Amino acid sequence: MTQQTWDEVGGLLPHDEFRAASEAIVSNIEQVIEGKTATVRLALAVLLAEGHLLIEDVPGVGKTKLAKAMARSIDCSVRRIQFTPDLLPSDVTGVSVYNQETHDFEFRPGAVFANLVVGDEINRASPKTQSALLECMEERQVTVDGVTYQLQTPFMVIATQNPIEMEGTYPLPEAQRDRFTARIAMGYPDPNAELAMLDGHGATDPLRELRPVADADMVRQLIAHVRQVHVADAVKQYAIDLVTATREAPDLRLGASPRATLQLLRTARAVAALEGRDYVLPDDLQVLAVPVMAHRIIPTADAQLARRTTDAIVAELVHRLPLPHDRKRSPYDTRPTGEGNGRAPYEPRRR
Repeated sequence: MTQQTWDEVGGLLPHDEFRAASEAIVSNIEQVIEGKTATVRLALAVLLAEGHLLIEDVPGVGKTKLAKAMARSIDCSVRRIQFTPDLLPSDVTGVSVYNQETHDFEFRPGAVFANLVVGDEINRASPKTQSALLECMEERQVTVDGVTYQLQTPFMVIATQNPIEMEGTYPLPEAQRDRFTARIAMGYPDPNAELAMLDGHGATDPLRELRPVADADMVRQLIAHVRQVHVADAVKQYAIDLVTATREAPDLRLGASPRATLQLLRTARAVAALEGRDYVLPDDLQVLAVPVMAHRIIPTADAQLARRTTDAIVAELVHRLPLPHDRKRSPYDTRPTGEGNGRAPYEPRRR
């Protein structure tokens, strides 16, 4: 199985085509998920940032429906794994089976060989089984019996877990949580959205009637577009300052990793592109700081006794950290000196 990269698909999409394609995916998912536009857009941003998504919330709020709606909105290969205590690593990655006709072992791919992998109740599997996802989530490959198999692109793991019911569950290892680009919570719908849900979901399940509005090639082109979004040096430094603040915070025993810095910028690029911009703002990093970094950090015992959540700690760090005030001209700005017109240093010249 060979890997197809985004640059084999073709050139970049024009801005209007990118916006039309992304809005079509969001609108399609919202046929199933009522009143959660921000959550849906963040989930799509994680896909376009070539990351993985962890959906953590109480039962019945639509965690699995969001994952399945995104999968059905894109015409590509999709596999669903129901994580249980007796699930084996070979059920995820695949196994070599002896063929009596050829007198040789043949590799049977597991559920992870798909563009979108939906892992339901991921914390119900043992750490041994969860570790089967470590290589594929980071390196986009699977090694079985000394042979490495490349995964297709795009590749995304969307996992769900219930943080309330702890019986028969295993906490996600730190290495596993660090590989998820973002963690989101669905939350309860507002009364109007819940009323619309009763009207739309009362008789039939709209998920069954959902049809794809994009394919794998289109997603690869969207990813290629996101990769070209400009990030100024001042914004990069601000991202480093945000992550460094978690490592120095007295309420945290473990701060965010360098992988968090990288995925924070990647997701910011995707959010900027979805907003119709070809440059990243510091505001994008502020919005993404909690979903991207809160699940990677570990509070101290005193902070846990004070019932301070990691979300609250990260939000407080974002509030305290000053925004970048570097007024250097952007390298994209080729106008003569004195024609800045108040343009921010992170905004490139429109081409």
